[in-house]
Amino acid sequence: MRAVWSDERKFQIWLEIETLACEAMARLGQIPAEDAAEIRNKGKFSIAEIAEIEKRTNHDVIAFLENVAESIGPAARWIHQGLTSSDILDTTLAVQMSASANILDADVTALRETVAEKARKYKRTPMIGRSHGIHAEPITFGLKLALMYDEFGRAQERLRETARRVRVGKLSGAVGTHAHLDPRVEYEVCQRLGLEPAKISTQIIQRDRHAEFLTTLALIGSSIDRWATEFRHLQRTEVLEVEEHFAEGQKGSSAMPHKRNPITGERLSGLARVLRGNAVAAMENVALWHERDISHSSAERIILPDSCMLLDYMLVKLRELVSGQRVYPENMARNLALTRGLPFSQSILLALTRAGAERKAAYEAVQRAAMKTWSGNGTFNENAKLEPEIAARLSSSQIDELCSMEPHLRHVDETFRAVGLE
Repeated sequence: MRAVWSDERKFQIWLEIETLACEAMARLGQIPAEDAAEIRNKGKFSIAEIAEIEKRTNHDVIAFLENVAESIGPAARWIHQGLTSSDILDTTLAVQMSASANILDADVTALRETVAEKARKYKRTPMIGRSHGIHAEPITFGLKLALMYDEFGRAQERLRETARRVRVGKLSGAVGTHAHLDPRVEYEVCQRLGLEPAKISTQIIQRDRHAEFLTTLALIGSSIDRWATEFRHLQRTEVLEVEEHFAEGQKGSSAMPHKRNPITGERLSGLARVLRGNAVAAMENVALWHERDISHSSAERIILPDSCMLLDYMLVKLRELVSGQRVYPENMARNLALTRGLPFSQSILLALTRAGAERKAAYEAVQRAAMKTWSGNGTFNENAKLEPEIAARLSSSQIDELCSMEPHLRHVDETFRAVGLE
């Protein structure tokens, strides 16, 4: 990813665009074919020399053009014919964003493969589901990971869709009218670069495309944040159902030798904030003056490469986190039993209403049994059997059956099939 956004790669694309434009003009009979061949064969650049020229010109594209012209000779007069700087800059950005999207797409694929493998492994490993951070009803760790797998499937869909919309170049001149360059040149150059020519443009490609791209990256980063936060909660000492890999020789604290902290998850949550901030800057760039001002340019030089490289890093680190994660089914079972059967309260409630009880009365009877359990007096199963409203409609064996994992595992296979994990 770093190579995609390097100065070397940027100038390579600039030179290729200028060269392709000359070759297209030559095919249309607009410039001598031998001059186009000279440009192709002799065109080269020096990053160091471009930097020196830019000190004088205070203009990066002009510095580049002067440097390239020195390597070509008289035929260089055809370079940049009818073009403006943004023709080169924005078409190059499209190539770089497309290449970045391909790398990120592969990252998401690798992450989902890792998550899928672990989801299948723990498909039927029971654990407590939580809402508001409080024990709710049983789930499985595999279902939790199946949810993660599905979420990043949507991330991949969004990435592919937005990649299609940024795969757009333009060579339409100073205000987008093709006044000095045949539209056929734009079409041919874009086609050779794997881009679509913009249907209409100004001096630039409109920044709603770039804002969508960076917003998509930020949204993927937010999904990373969501799962990093989930795993961080599950690593708390009192919970300890999963834990980040802690390597031999690793240290958790400069002061407390016992510490094993979820540092990767915390790092990912922090970096997601940077992606979201960059997305805000990209949205600010949409509103430009008339056919173009330059206020977007300085921000984009930071936010586009940084967001692409950051998300690439984050996806790889999340995959490594999931792959190396320690899972503790015994702690999941311990935590599931911690509330002594309370997670089965809804099963009793629904069975009572099916047996003819009025819902309000049934709810209050189950809640009374639950509150006794919360107070430390016996298990929920035992307290339910002592409630007259419950005992009048449900037998002891029915209550035992309702206070079991079976209903909560009944549709696991179906859910796995629905998300494509079967």
